[in-house]
Amino acid sequence: MTGGWSGPWLDYGGLLWCLACWVGYTLYADNRKSGTLMCAMHDYRVKWMTRMLKRDLRIGDMTVLSMSMQNVGLFASTSIIIVGGLLALLGSLETARDVASDLIEFLRPASREIWEMRLLTLALVFTYAFFKFAWALRQFNYTAVVVGAAPLFNEETPEREGYAERAAWIGTLAVRSYNRGIRAYYYGLAVLTGFLHPLALIAAAIWVTGILYRREFRSATLKALTLPSEQLDKLS
Repeated sequence: MTGGWSGPWLDYGGLLWCLACWVGYTLYADNRKSGTLMCAMHDYRVKWMTRMLKRDLRIGDMTVLSMSMQNVGLFASTSIIIVGGLLALLGSLETARDVASDLIEFLRPASREIWEMRLLTLALVFTYAFFKFAWALRQFNYTAVVVGAAPLFNEETPEREGYAERAAWIGTLAVRSYNRGIRAYYYGLAVLTGFLHPLALIAAAIWVTGILYRREFRSATLKALTLPSEQLDKLS
């Protein structure tokens, strides 16, 4: 049966819809100049770097950066493991299809070509995530170098002016790359639902986009970062 809701066009359409949601949300969220978690945290990074310049000892600042790098490195390593597993599945696809059909009775039957497309799509998603995490890790390293090269707390030099903003921006760019890698994980999970049914993938892509929007633009965390202190009791 190839018509109705069962044709392969629906599988391709579901993937294209997921890609459209992903790209569209990224363009929308990353180009906003205010009202997002990224914007709020950039303001805090500027304050952080401004105070860093006034401190004699900066061990705490380097510790925070080190923790961020460890977190990003974990995601980068995990992405490589996932990609390796997906490529291994491609090498034993028939066995994987049989096992999946036995474990999940309501799994929608699909041709070998569709399975290959799904697995390759997932591999590409997590490969993209790896590159974003790897770039974020490098940028956090650059941020650490900038913090290490910062003027001393009692040193008056021309480069001191604007130094905090420069350091904060490098950190923000690192987090932007990290966020894009995290989004890849979210949409990768959405792609995974395509094994059940393309309509599940379409619904999952919408659901993931809604979750990302709420956390970036409407979350209690954003309100806690931006509301005046006398209004914080509204969050409880």
